[in-house]
Amino acid sequence: MTRVRLYLVFFLLCCASLLVGARQMEWAQLLSSSGALSADAWLTLTASRLPRLAALVLTGVGLSVCGVILQHIVRNKFVEPATSGGLDAAKLGIFVALTVAPAAGTAGKMAFALAFCLAASVLYVALIRRIRFKNTILVPVIGLVYGGVLSAVAEFYAYRNNILQNMQGWLLGDFSRIVQGNYELIYLILPIVALTYVYAQRFTVLGMGEGMATSLGLNYAGTVALGLMLVAVTVAATVITVGAIPFVGLAIPNLVALRYGDRLERTLPIVALCGASLLLACDIAGRLLIYPFEVPIGLTAGGVGGLLFLVLIIRGRR
Repeated sequence: MTRVRLYLVFFLLCCASLLVGARQMEWAQLLSSSGALSADAWLTLTASRLPRLAALVLTGVGLSVCGVILQHIVRNKFVEPATSGGLDAAKLGIFVALTVAPAAGTAGKMAFALAFCLAASVLYVALIRRIRFKNTILVPVIGLVYGGVLSAVAEFYAYRNNILQNMQGWLLGDFSRIVQGNYELIYLILPIVALTYVYAQRFTVLGMGEGMATSLGLNYAGTVALGLMLVAVTVAATVITVGAIPFVGLAIPNLVALRYGDRLERTLPIVALCGASLLLACDIAGRLLIYPFEVPIGLTAGGVGGLLFLVLIIRGRR
């Protein structure tokens, strides 16, 4: 029954996302058989509202799945791309692409973002593994410091190369620029989620630790490498398309794990559904707060996720 409610909430949020916007649009306009008003309404729906809805759903699914993978690799519930340096590394990669290969298209910039995100994630995992005494709070704090350093390097690099004005588009997630023709890279998240579901049992075993996973016959290093690659592709596709959106991958996996446990083959569809629903709700709130203008979703999602992050840390200390 709970899953039915989740699907119902998701469906209602999708409908609300299609109807909410600076331009008022009613279903009667879409179904009208007369004139330009119907054609104009259909153009708004197909060129703007539907692409935005698809990007929102796929981004929410991808970021929440990324959080699950990283949490099992590092064995810490407070780790996700925003607290492990992945988002900041992807932004740095984009800035390097703007100067090293200015003629590169979106795919070229994404390749730079993917390479930097993967390298930063590998370095973060290696750093955490070398810490002899670590607790629940220390691991994400190190990740936040690490991400802060990468963000400072990215800002300094942008300043030195006179591309500081381009930073704002990558600092905060923003779906207002999503229209048909400039968001299709986000569909790379679909095979990522499919692969994660196929390897869900292995990622579950991965979360038991290297010793236990190896004794059960798991190729630990190979599974970690696969997980980090899946995370890097998702983060790169998200940042290059809509910008950085923090804390979604932290909030949703923790809430789902509290109720349903950590067995990924059972909880992964719920994690994906809840991640998409959270991002839809944050986007709708951002569009209504200062209507007809909108608050970037990086602020609304970051505020909700950051508040939950503090609550989870306080609960973890208790």
